[in-house]
Order: sequence, then C-alpha cells, then structure tokens
Amino acid sequence: MGFTCGIVGLPNVGKSTIFNAITSVGAEAANFPFCTIEPNQGIVSVPDPRLGHIAQYIVPKKLIPTTMTFVDIAGLVAGASKGEGLGNKFLAHIRETNAIAHVVRCFDDENVVHVDGSVDPIRDVEVIDTELMLADLETVTKRVSALEKKGRGGDKEILKTLEAARPIQKALEEGICVRTLDLPSDVEDRIRDFHLITQKKVMYIANVDEAGMADLDNNAYYQRLLEHATKEGAPVAVVCGKTEAEIAELDPEEKAEFLLELGLKESGLDRVIAIGYQLLELQTYFTAGEKEVRAWTFHKGDTAPQAAGVIHTDFEKQFIKADVYHYDNLMEHKSEAAVKEAGAMRLEGKKYLVKDGDIMFFKTGA
Repeated sequence: MGFTCGIVGLPNVGKSTIFNAITSVGAEAANFPFCTIEPNQGIVSVPDPRLGHIAQYIVPKKLIPTTMTFVDIAGLVAGASKGEGLGNKFLAHIRETNAIAHVVRCFDDENVVHVDGSVDPIRDVEVIDTELMLADLETVTKRVSALEKKGRGGDKEILKTLEAARPIQKALEEGICVRTLDLPSDVEDRIRDFHLITQKKVMYIANVDEAGMADLDNNAYYQRLLEHATKEGAPVAVVCGKTEAEIAELDPEEKAEFLLELGLKESGLDRVIAIGYQLLELQTYFTAGEKEVRAWTFHKGDTAPQAAGVIHTDFEKQFIKADVYHYDNLMEHKSEAAVKEAGAMRLEGKKYLVKDGDIMFFKTGA
C-alpha cells in the first residue's frame, strides 16, 4: 500500500510541470488554463537506501521499492464549486485521493501568464480553499437535511451523526477548513463517509524559480506561503519545477552529481515523498529472501496482521505469527543467520505493533 496524492493548484502555477518532472509520465504542460482536463496518474518508486543495504546481506534476484501515486488534477478557478471551469470533474477526482499537494506559484515570469493577472500565493491558496469549502458545505448541508428527516424517529445513531455534523456545517459556513478543526476520533469516524475534501491533509509545494531557490530567505512569495502554512500546521516542500524537469532526464549517477553541484541533498520528489509519509503517518517494513527484497508501506500503529494485509487481504485474515527483526539488527550482524544467533529475531503475534524498518516473514494458515 502506497498512497495517492492529488496535485492541485490554480492554472499556470506549474502543477503539470512538477507532475511531469517527478513522475516522467509526460502530462501536457502549456501556458494556458485547463491544459489538464482528465487527471493524469503516475506511480513512482519511494526512494529508500535501506532496500539496497538489505540486499548486500540477503542477496535477491530483484529489489522492489514501495510506491506512491500522484494524480495531476485539472486547474481550479473561482466558481469551481458551481461548475465553473472544470470544477465538477476536479472535485470528483480529488475526493478519491488520500492527501492533497497544493502547488503554489512563488516566482515572477512575464512569459507565464497568471490566471488572476498577478502572483499572490495567499490569494491563490484562499481561492482553492474557498471552492473546496463551498463544495463540502453543499455536501454537509444535504447530509444534515437527510439526517434530520431520518432522525425524527429517534434513532440514536442517526442523532449522534447529526450532532457531529452540525458543528462542521457551521465551521464551513464561517470559512473554516475541516482539517483545521482538530476533530475527536469518534466524530471523524461518523463523518468519514461524507468524503469531505477539506478534511484531507494538505502539504504545500512552493514552486520557485532558480533564483528563488538559491535565496529562500529573500523570496517574499515563499515566506508568505510558509507563514500561512505554519499557522495552519501544514508542511511545505520547496520545488523548482524547471530544475526538477532537468533532474528527471538524468540517470542516477548524473542526478547525484547534478544535485551536488546545486548544493542540494535530495530532489524535490524526495522531499515531497518524505513530507507525504509524515503527513499520513506512513512507515515502511521489508520482506527479504532470495527471490526479492521488497519494501511495503503501512500506517504507523498497524498490528502485524494489518501489515500482512498490505501484501494480501488473505494474509491478514489467516495470520498466525511473524518472524521479526529490525533493519538495524541486520546492519549490525551482517546476515540473517547471525541475527538469529544473537537472539535478535523474535516470533511475534497478532498484537505486535509493526515498527518502521522491521524485516518480517509472515506465517499464515487457511
């Protein structure tokens, strides 16, 4: 299990350029609004050096990284919640994603027109947030109306759901995104099937030019976005779309050299993935053998059966036990046999909480 991240933003903020760079899918990118109509999808490997390190001591026929999916969704404009532009299609596609990566333009370029005629990152953010909140408000208002009718019979569960929905309706009416409400877990459970867009976690991608990347402290657009995101508690990844496009065309060795020349430790893709993992509380465990060394994504706090279910749903249902040791154990002892001799391999049951970096072998039965 990876995760699906919807890339959103106003037209001409560099959304499709960044998507192309990090996925190498080749979505159309042009200097006019609504160049992206149907959502493009790109599945990318999650960079994790531990995969190669494990393969040094457990030599496999192949290495298989875990993945994440990016979805490049049509540019949004004011009025999208009422069907302006490609609004209805946009809103339908974004509901299906796990998280939102909001690309915000933080550079000047007279050759790239802005849909509103000028660059203003906060205004751009507010335009999209407003449209998403209006869409959610319509959803919640309809559900509240339906629940009120059903609740006349006194059904306690319906009344509890209605009680959970009303404050959310009020917040949306006041222009407050659901994700900022710090909802109790029981309320989140009750409104989960509302599929609210502004309940999804958000990261911001500040799209800067080369000069802005070199001097972020003096990039006023970026600093304004960072201040806004910090107040909201949202992370920000800084990406130069032009640079990422150049990186995407290089082989691994050339990429490393190019990043070194630029004084960068990692690419924009690496930063986006790392932030996405933190955002959704995702972690990685490994399976390792002669056939393959493979990385798997799971949610922090998952039990061993839940982690096994990432491989196949039957593994969760038929889980018995799991042999478990950690990546650090393998790095210390240099072989699986030595890990066993050192007593670092354990047999864990259904209540075991999987840790990031665990190497696991699941035992299942019919």
